[in-house]
Amino acid sequence: MDAKALEKLRYPIGKFSSTEEISNEQIKAWVQQLDAFPERLAELVTPLSEEQLETLYRPEGWTIRQVIHHVSDSHHHSYIRFKWALTENKPVIKPYDEKGWAELHDTKSAPIQMSLEHLRIVHAKLVYLLRGLNPGDLDRTFIHPDDGSTSSLKENIGRYVWHGNHHYAHIEEACKRNGWL
Repeated sequence: MDAKALEKLRYPIGKFSSTEEISNEQIKAWVQQLDAFPERLAELVTPLSEEQLETLYRPEGWTIRQVIHHVSDSHHHSYIRFKWALTENKPVIKPYDEKGWAELHDTKSAPIQMSLEHLRIVHAKLVYLLRGLNPGDLDRTFIHPDDGSTSSLKENIGRYVWHGNHHYAHIEEACKRNGWL
């Protein structure tokens, strides 16, 4: 597989980019997408067999099962990052080793229903939190220690909408390639 084709499999919806100005309408639309995402993902993956869940979403990638568990883990981290930024002044967040977590036995073998339920609950809490914030709250920031970048909560809402859609597309494309959709 050539590099361009592999890059398309890695980033089926493109890489995340944030606009300089994020409107209140955009935030409302993103929050609605966060609200709907757990059900959307569950509808896509619940019909898959155990064998299908063990399929790599791309060469040298994770299995579909690992992707589902990763999304749950990652969105849990995002929820915590929102809370830190709302209660601390420009906190430096704690990153985690995504690849290492993906190799743990629970991520490689646990039933997907565990992560689907966890994602449903984490998103319900996140959406409830976000809908109660004012525009000034969404300007609060956190710092990522890997590169020292600062992210606003506004931007992080968009990042996690993208993240969910990014991995949804991984699974959906794998299902299409294998004739399951």
